Amino acid sequence: MNARRILTFAVALIVGSVLLSSSANAQEEERKIQYKQRTEIDFEGVEVSGELVKPQGALLLDRKRATFNPLIKLRQDFNEEMDQSVNQIK
Repeated sequence: MNARRILTFAVALIVGSVLLSSSANAQEEERKIQYKQRTEIDFEGVEVSGELVKPQGALLLDRKRATFNPLIKLRQDFNEEMDQSVNQIK
């Protein structure tokens, strides 16, 4: 008789926990988070102190530009093509 009560209590506890967890999940899904479109932070009353840290060594301002081998040869004139186009028009 005692074992039957324990078994009944255990089954009721399991069923109750399953029902409560499913309803808790349903409530969380319905919740919608909405953020403000604009957030303003006021630093007027705050005193910020700090130290400027610079890199040690010289700063190179004038860099050498990279040079590449030209892959395309630019032509200076198109005399042959101009002559051919004149002959085609005649």
